Amino acid sequence: MEENIVSENNMKHRSSVYDSMVKSPNRAMLRATGMTDDSFEKPIVGVISTWAENTPCNIHLHGFGQIAKEGVKDAGAWPVQFGTITVADGIAMGTPGMRFSLTSRDIIADSIEAAMGGHNVDAFVAIGGCDKNMPGSMIAIANMDIPAIFAYGGTIAPGNLNGKDIDLVSVFEGIGKWNHGDMTAEEVKELECNACPGPGGCGGMYTANTMATAIEVMGMSLPGSSSHPAESAEKKADIEEAGRAVVKMLELGLKPSDILTREAFEDAITVTMALGGSTNATLHLLAIAHAANVDLTLEDFNDFQERVPHLADLKPSGQYVFQDLYNVGGVPAVMKYLLKNGFLHGDRITCTGKTVAENLEAFDDLTPGQKVIMPLENPKRADGPLIILKGNLAPEGAVAKVSGVKVRNITGPAKVFDSEEDAIEAVLSDEIVDGDVVVVRFVG
Repeated sequence: MEENIVSENNMKHRSSVYDSMVKSPNRAMLRATGMTDDSFEKPIVGVISTWAENTPCNIHLHGFGQIAKEGVKDAGAWPVQFGTITVADGIAMGTPGMRFSLTSRDIIADSIEAAMGGHNVDAFVAIGGCDKNMPGSMIAIANMDIPAIFAYGGTIAPGNLNGKDIDLVSVFEGIGKWNHGDMTAEEVKELECNACPGPGGCGGMYTANTMATAIEVMGMSLPGSSSHPAESAEKKADIEEAGRAVVKMLELGLKPSDILTREAFEDAITVTMALGGSTNATLHLLAIAHAANVDLTLEDFNDFQERVPHLADLKPSGQYVFQDLYNVGGVPAVMKYLLKNGFLHGDRITCTGKTVAENLEAFDDLTPGQKVIMPLENPKRADGPLIILKGNLAPEGAVAKVSGVKVRNITGPAKVFDSEEDAIEAVLSDEIVDGDVVVVRFVG
């Protein structure tokens, strides 16, 4: 008969496996990591990040893990930091490395689940910064279904050149201008050297900010946290608070399955449409829903596309970056506006233990006179910008983003390529002309 040698703790749902007399060898190894008799009395909380030095999206996340640990300690639990991989789309794209991008999402999910499960943690905080980090973390969170919270590393600040805000897309556009003789190589180099001034995810409504926003809307990250810039004091504060909040979830017995409901996904799609989010939201929300055992289909996106207008004038189809949204109230202010007008489910529970509506009471409305979010009566587009298409090219469905696109249909000769590299070479060689339809096959 096994004898417990530590006191009972109703929050040690999983780490109690180390408590019996016969687990003395296990504890011997854990003591080498700094655990003591007092530590063994506490629930173990994992803090896992996608820290890496190869991308601004993730370069600061190891430090954020240390900050999250302080929050866990402050709440009375024992934090243990782990790491996993990342692949930066902005660096891999247009190279053979891009083949590993989507694969990295599932490796992240599997590695988090393996590490958290293999070490019997009672709860965990997942910290991510680049595109596939967010859905990878969320798939693991849904599969594990133990108290967990996601913390976003934050958006990058805009770069500045000659008094004008620029971002990574400015460099892409610069390449196009250079190829057509409208910009010199030196001018492109200036863009390159000033577009990304520090850490954080790409600054427009691209995949990282889209998925961080969706996770906040669903209720799996702290209110307001998705729009806090990477280098802001608010970001450091919400990372530390995430450590406290996950221990609170443990105390409440609050699990991801309580939060990741059908209504949570509906609200995530709604806000994605309103903000003009990335097409990748379809891919990732479907995968997260599958892990959470929520019935969500590609057709559901079209239902919300028809009823939710596009309100945000954010890059890549608008003029503002994500930090500008933060400056006028952030994601909570947008959610308040949509909730007030009947677009969201305000009675859903979130990781704070409060409902969506209760969380939003603590936040201000959108700044009066702001230009980032257009009013419902005069939207950027009357319906949503993400449209699901079906036809002989994609019988099971394809997704198109039509924000900023005024042409409703196109007929033209198809220029077909079997790799990104071949397509880029054709563009640079002026083989693509007005009216052509470019098809790149086998890149998923």
